[in-house]
Amino acid sequence: MAKHVVLQPTGNFPKASFWKRLAAIFYDFMLCIALVMVVTMIYQQGILRLIYGSQALLEMSESQMLDIDPVLSTLLFFAVFGFFAKFWTHGGQTLGMQVWGLRVQNADGSAIDIWQALLRFLIALISWLPAGLGLLWMLFDKQKRTWSDMYSGSEVVQLPKNVHKK
Repeated sequence: MAKHVVLQPTGNFPKASFWKRLAAIFYDFMLCIALVMVVTMIYQQGILRLIYGSQALLEMSESQMLDIDPVLSTLLFFAVFGFFAKFWTHGGQTLGMQVWGLRVQNADGSAIDIWQALLRFLIALISWLPAGLGLLWMLFDKQKRTWSDMYSGSEVVQLPKNVHKK
């Protein structure tokens, strides 16, 4: 069994508010757009250009052959998941969460593991499909949990403002 790393600072912190979570999500969404753009550019302008050449790539683009690319979709999925997994499992905070003083953690204050991160990520994607119901769920849940909190066994807390950032 893997040893859980206790995150710093420790303490019994309140659950994050809906609005701060939404703000952190928006911030991270903007970063993910940039990540998707960079990965797509490297894949299409770098890798595909090396494989097919500039002219063939232009023809593929004009004939809409590049519109649905399962390889690119897979690369983008892993890149975006990797972004969240790295931050969530190492410190509990994405860049958006750092800005708003939020942290994802287990109930005992330890960092979530990679499987919790994967479950949290997949459930978060699914929870947006029914008009964001998975996120809105926290407004009705007595413990302020979203679907991804519940299914991954984690929580998002609000850190005190006087905490020094690493």
